[in-house]
Amino acid sequence: MFKFFKNLYLAIKTKDPAIHSKLEVILYPFFKAYLFYKISHFFYNHKLYFLARLFSEIAKNRTGIEIHPGAIIGQNFFIDHGTGVVIGETSIIGNNVMLYHGVTLGGTGKDKNKRHPTLEDNVIIGAGAIILGNITIGANSKIGAGAIILKDVPPNSTITGIYK
Repeated sequence: MFKFFKNLYLAIKTKDPAIHSKLEVILYPFFKAYLFYKISHFFYNHKLYFLARLFSEIAKNRTGIEIHPGAIIGQNFFIDHGTGVVIGETSIIGNNVMLYHGVTLGGTGKDKNKRHPTLEDNVIIGAGAIILGNITIGANSKIGAGAIILKDVPPNSTITGIYK
């Protein structure tokens, strides 16, 4: 458990220069949301769906960050500021991914199984970006603030505006 907190602190510290102490990390909305996500994800994986959603809802109400318990999230993930972030059930997030506030990883309503985006490793998503559907954002890509992404993004890309 100590390793979990240490890794979470390091993920925050490396991505946010505004943090000045280890204790400060507990004040971050992302810290609370991610902790609740880990608990809800455990329940989800054990088919205790009500408990999973209960913890997810508590996190959303306390932090403004909505991470579905079914989402799969890699190492060193970080959400800066956080308010208004929505991560759908079938989202897959790779390692070293960073999201800013207001990001939506949502569905289009057209897909039945895998409905939400996959973000490969080292992706950065700017504030207010909307990424919809069963699409992939390639490794090392950057999505600009306010972008709307509706199709796959190749690795090592920078995308702004509407991409469909």
